[in-house]
Amino acid sequence: MDSMLDFFSANYNMITIVILSIFLGIEVISRVPSVLHTPLMSGANAIHGVVIIGAIIVMGQAEDDNYLALLLGFLAVILGTLNVVGGFVVTDRMLEMFKKKPKK
Repeated sequence: MDSMLDFFSANYNMITIVILSIFLGIEVISRVPSVLHTPLMSGANAIHGVVIIGAIIVMGQAEDDNYLALLLGFLAVILGTLNVVGGFVVTDRMLEMFKKKPKK
């Protein structure tokens, strides 16, 4: 219990910034109109390519016996890849709505 209190007191500024950024993100996202939500989210999901590259670097630099870093890196690669693919699938479905349908 004391170690948790020491951690929070040592990282008070960073914890405050994370909490404020969560509230700011919720406020910004709640003000996005429904029409723009899908294109913005699919673009944001595509940015996760940076997460994939970072996770690969973390896994490459990790010690062989550091299983936590390897596991977190692997998990980040898997989840980042799913997010990137999902973003492109959503974008493709959205763009399909604007194509003209063939006449019978």
